[in-house]
Amino acid sequence: MQIPFVDLKTQYLNIKEEIDSEIQDVLDNTAFILGKKVEAFEENFAKLCDAKFCVGVNNGTSALRLALLALDIKPGDEVITTPSTFIATAEAISHVGATPVFVDIDEKTFTIDPNKIEEKITEKTKAIIPVHLYGQPCDMDPIMEIARKHGLKVVEDAAQAHNATYKDKKAGSIGDVNCFSFYPGKNLGAYGEAGAVCTNSEELARKIVLLRQHGELEKYNHEIIGDNCRIAAIQAAVLGVKLKHLESWTEQRRKNAQLYNELLENTELTLPFEAPYAKHVYHVYCIRAKNRDKLREYLEKNGVASGIHYPIPVHLLKAYSFMGLKEGSFPASEQAAKEIVSLPMYPELSEEQIRYVVDKVNEFLKDN
Repeated sequence: MQIPFVDLKTQYLNIKEEIDSEIQDVLDNTAFILGKKVEAFEENFAKLCDAKFCVGVNNGTSALRLALLALDIKPGDEVITTPSTFIATAEAISHVGATPVFVDIDEKTFTIDPNKIEEKITEKTKAIIPVHLYGQPCDMDPIMEIARKHGLKVVEDAAQAHNATYKDKKAGSIGDVNCFSFYPGKNLGAYGEAGAVCTNSEELARKIVLLRQHGELEKYNHEIIGDNCRIAAIQAAVLGVKLKHLESWTEQRRKNAQLYNELLENTELTLPFEAPYAKHVYHVYCIRAKNRDKLREYLEKNGVASGIHYPIPVHLLKAYSFMGLKEGSFPASEQAAKEIVSLPMYPELSEEQIRYVVDKVNEFLKDN
């Protein structure tokens, strides 16, 4: 049996008629940038996130960068985030000239540890970017309390948390600005690059609209120096179709995760932890294994793809070596990076496939 890590082809075939019709409509109307498809998606995605405004952009990295620019984060400022994330989180901070300040993760949730944030706040700190990693929301109440206490802005990096909830709130509705990626492999994925920024602030939404399109609301009337970060209409059309299926896809991911949990319960592996305040949406099903690399090799030999998100914490990447942070700076993030491995996870994954994956995992554990 061959089991891919993500199966985008099967998903497409299941909704092919809807997708093809929407793409053809874009082609027939030759409206390729912004326009009605984008406006419709922005309105519907804002509703999903319980946000007043949504601004579609060209990718998740731009979403983060434009959010920081809209909040007037500038050179000399510091922004607190976690080293256990994709580099885009830190890149966005660097791109606006600010300095990322890292805080270690909670070893159970893989998300930023609120208890360690306040000690990193200085007079230069202007914002916090909590990352809802793997589909699990951060513990947002204490983060928001710290932010209010110190006059800081909060930008949720919800790139992996479409439709996740924190207590009774949607991930992406809690911070001042909230950012999403629609990279194809995401729970809500485009057929190319795309992203979005959600907010309840009309002023911030207006700024981001200006920033994404050369600083203009009316053609050739440029109010500020902006950029070209527009979302393509074809991507919005695809996302509009997929958005209708997101709820059922989310529940299927959760059912798949539950089956994995039941079948792997009595193994030596550390299984994903769903915090009591969270509805985890399992962008990935991430376990911890002492012999992670050997396990991956064994699975690959038996037709099972796996992934690592992310093998090197941001502070140890060559790109951030100038910060002078060494191994041992963030022990929970560093230890997780050595042990994490993600098993196949997507709504179309069958029970038979999951049982096969688990059988191969158990075979490996028995002999190792």
